[in-house]
Amino acid sequence: MRAMGGDQVEEAVSGAVAVLRGAADRDWSVRAGRLEWSCRRTAEHIASDLVSYAGQLAGRPTDRYVPFRIDCATCESPEDVLQVIEATGALLAAAVRTTPREVRAFHPYPFRSADREGFAAMGVTEVLVHTHDVAEGLGIAYEPPAALCADVLTRIFPHVRPEPGPDHWRTLLWATGRGELPGRAPLTSWHWSNNLVVPAERLTLQGMTPAAAADLRAGGTGGFVWVEGGPFQGTRDAAGMVVKAYEAGVHRPEWGTFVLVRREDGRALGAMGFHGAPDAEGRAEVGYDLAEAARGNGYASEALRALSARALAHEDLTYLFATVDRANRPSQGVVSRAGFTKVGTVTGEDGEQYAYELRG
Repeated sequence: MRAMGGDQVEEAVSGAVAVLRGAADRDWSVRAGRLEWSCRRTAEHIASDLVSYAGQLAGRPTDRYVPFRIDCATCESPEDVLQVIEATGALLAAAVRTTPREVRAFHPYPFRSADREGFAAMGVTEVLVHTHDVAEGLGIAYEPPAALCADVLTRIFPHVRPEPGPDHWRTLLWATGRGELPGRAPLTSWHWSNNLVVPAERLTLQGMTPAAAADLRAGGTGGFVWVEGGPFQGTRDAAGMVVKAYEAGVHRPEWGTFVLVRREDGRALGAMGFHGAPDAEGRAEVGYDLAEAARGNGYASEALRALSARALAHEDLTYLFATVDRANRPSQGVVSRAGFTKVGTVTGEDGEQYAYELRG
């Protein structure tokens, strides 16, 4: 898995500026593609987004944007604006590189925050799609690297089923309302989705992106720093479920898998999540595991209480369901301490298991 960071921001900016600089002598007052803005106004918007995201990572507000804006009124030519894009891109790349992994700052959609990878991915997306708009308005060709498009799709577009094959650019254009894909209706509105983080007392439950899930399934770390012996095989199996749901176009991040990260040292301990969105009866099944080095400290019960409370606040959920092997007394203790009630037994692949429920 490629880390989403400063290198990707620089790659996007340098590629965009190189293309647009070749048309700096054209009339930038024309409309930018399908936007209502001119090409110059759109280029200024790119710079504004880049410096805004850098400001969020530097200032780290939790409830609003840092209250400042960039003014390009003194730019006399398109070349001046391109220099501003280069400078603001460098600022975002530097902010991403120097921000600790666990830091999150305010971003309104959809879960009210983003980490350094999220701001990098949003910045790259803004550069790619708005460069497309400007290039379309100026009548020049532009196509960014497929790997860069894949990076942003698998991090902040988890709800978008990837198009088979290497054509990630066309998928990104469709996902941002700028193009068509066979078999898919055109979009009149769109959004990205930074990963959800659920706070607990000693932990944060960090939503597993499709990019992290694919890496974990393949034997990697998913971008996390793990305790000794982690990640456990159950985490890799859960990551495989996320990848399958993403590829099928049915992945819903709030009903996905979360990595349990210890606040005191940023170490990942295990994973917890759902087997899918609530069914027609309003039931969602939950599962979890911990690396052996993290067991016996109450982390799983703490995480399950936090995740359950958030899940039960959803109007489409009636109750949570969990199964535990009859011989697994520690896990039975986990669900009981989290408020689940034993309701019977079920027969699974590993034999008879106890069934537990938690209702709101």
